[in-house]
Amino acid sequence: MNNTTQKITRFTDIKAWQEAHKFVVAIYKMTKNFPKSELFGLTSQMQRAAVSVTSNIAEGFGRKSYKEKVQFYYQAQGSLIELENQLLVCKDIGYTDRKLFNEIARQIVIAHQLLIGLIRKSKTLVPNS
Repeated sequence: MNNTTQKITRFTDIKAWQEAHKFVVAIYKMTKNFPKSELFGLTSQMQRAAVSVTSNIAEGFGRKSYKEKVQFYYQAQGSLIELENQLLVCKDIGYTDRKLFNEIARQIVIAHQLLIGLIRKSKTLVPNS
């Protein structure tokens, strides 16, 4: 059996953060082309939701107790689902093409799966859970 477990010493080592970071960059590039009328609407909302995912994973990593970590990872999950909704709106109103939509949607799904795994693992380390 090949054991590829790697010690996590920084939040950037967390696979869920790495995948989420990819779509943060993609969201910023995509929203750069949105109409100026969306600057304080969808543009800002999507950028904040995307950054919230990686920020909450990072903040959770920095917490001492696993109970606190799990709370921040759940917050990241909420922001991820919010972003998924906003991405669907962008597609439906014609702010993005299908190819870019599919690429970012795929990154969101991967990050979500990894985040669910991170939450499950972290919950097993919470005392009396």
